Amino acid sequence: MPSLVSRGRGRRTINEINMVPFIDVMLVLLIIFMVTAPLIAPSVIDLPSVGRAKKQPDQVIQIILGKDESIQMKIQEKSIALVLSDVAGAVKQAQSGANNSAVVISADKQIRYEAVVKVMDTLQRAGVQRVGLSVQLTN
Repeated sequence: MPSLVSRGRGRRTINEINMVPFIDVMLVLLIIFMVTAPLIAPSVIDLPSVGRAKKQPDQVIQIILGKDESIQMKIQEKSIALVLSDVAGAVKQAQSGANNSAVVISADKQIRYEAVVKVMDTLQRAGVQRVGLSVQLTN
């Protein structure tokens, strides 16, 4: 209920907000934050870096998709032309010699995304563990 002030003839209500309690509460909160802020230990985040991979692959098998959706498998300097149904078998056979090998799929920028996904799906269904996409596009 607003307080009433009697001046002169009649009573009039004060329509001002008393700011003193508000300022007191804000100063107490400021002191609490100033005291507790130095006590909070900053957390340390361990970010991964580029050169900290667990183990580099012994052999990289590259699957190259051309503009006409032709598929080639490249191991070191040897290149073999394949069809989609033979990709999984050829990769499995090439991986049999090396324990730690990775498969990288490179595609031309003009090719449909569906063709790349089909090759990736075929390899993953055959049980190939490390399948990745190349960031560089072939011409």
